[in-house]
Amino acid sequence: MSKFYLFGWLGNILSARGGVMDFESFFGSGTVAEGAPVIPISAQLKYNIEVICEYIVKKIPVPIRDFTSEPRLIVIRSFDVNKPGCEVEDLKGGVAGGSILRGVLKVGQEIEVRPGIVTKDDEGKLMCKPIHSKIVSLFAEQNILMFAVPGGLIGVGTKIDPTLSRADRMVGQVLGAVGALPEIFTELEISYFLLRRLLGVRTEGDKKGAKVQKLAKTEVLMVNIGSLSTGGRVLAVKADLAKISLTNPVCTEVGEKIALSRRIEKHWRLIGWGMIRRGVTTKPVT
Repeated sequence: MSKFYLFGWLGNILSARGGVMDFESFFGSGTVAEGAPVIPISAQLKYNIEVICEYIVKKIPVPIRDFTSEPRLIVIRSFDVNKPGCEVEDLKGGVAGGSILRGVLKVGQEIEVRPGIVTKDDEGKLMCKPIHSKIVSLFAEQNILMFAVPGGLIGVGTKIDPTLSRADRMVGQVLGAVGALPEIFTELEISYFLLRRLLGVRTEGDKKGAKVQKLAKTEVLMVNIGSLSTGGRVLAVKADLAKISLTNPVCTEVGEKIALSRRIEKHWRLIGWGMIRRGVTTKPVT
């Protein structure tokens, strides 16, 4: 571990004393990481990065891939690949980038994107119109594919209006087979677990990080569900259960895990995680 402290000092990131405190708080007895292997690295100086890669390849088993279920891809990037001044006949549809969770996507396949286009009616209620399109191309790095399977990042070329996909506007959406995607939720009921102390907050001397306070009714959190980051207002709290109203609708399913963050000192800090038990859904507009 002396190398770990030395690397932190050389990178001008971490003092030796701070390194000891962080190590004890993250990997000490009583934590979930007790007894876990520790690989000292320096990202700035690129020390031991190859050791991390070797450990991942040799020690961590490859997850079982599901090729038989209906395909589902979470969108983490989206682009308009058309250059300014492009001729009308040369225009291309939007491109979605993400990771396939299950199933197989094929060129020529009809797809659906949820929640799709989100608007409000006269009463202020959210309305979601899923986007229907067709896959025209598949890419993995520089390789052109005819079909794509789970694992790694995939670029999906579609016939979607590029104005809907430019500048990552589709981030948080879910792409999959028509009629096979989960429901769209506007409110969630979750069972949650809070961290004992805040992570990533500077402390003076030997002081430990501040304790995470319990959820309070009406407070606003940041909720991460899949690739979507959205605001969530706490409507009710009881024991380890909470009801949260989402700022943006999300396509998800019961049993999905979510991350909870709270605004602390002008930064969003992770305070815990939860699992969806049920919620309020909205019917998509056809």
